[in-house]
Amino acid sequence: MQVVNFTPWSALAGGLLIGASAVVLLWFNGRIAGISNILGGLLPPRRGDAAWRVLFLGGLVAGGAVAQALGSGPPQGREGLSPWLLALGGLLVGFGVSLGSGCTSGHGVCGLGRLSARSLAAVAVFLATGIITTTFVRHFAGVA
Repeated sequence: MQVVNFTPWSALAGGLLIGASAVVLLWFNGRIAGISNILGGLLPPRRGDAAWRVLFLGGLVAGGAVAQALGSGPPQGREGLSPWLLALGGLLVGFGVSLGSGCTSGHGVCGLGRLSARSLAAVAVFLATGIITTTFVRHFAGVA
């Protein structure tokens, strides 16, 4: 298997920016940068709590737009997978976020940084599930 588009410097820069944004949000707002809970807090919006959530989520979208404008191009969808399979995957991710009381960004970036035992357990389950799913899909379902 050949590794394609391996970009360690941009990955390092992105990781540093994600970590810095999580620290800044925690220091200045006392909030954890778990995207699912930030988005979930807007449904329904609470008075006085929506502005920072909208700005944070808007920053995620703006960051993607800036990356695209700087030449990375639009994200490419996975070829050969049916839209129904992709939709099912999205629903399963949503179910996992609910089951795990947060998403990978909340547990992996913020929870581990705070030495949370619950987040360590969640990340271990995320990784194990990802490894098992990838193994099944690639080796038994025949999706490359």
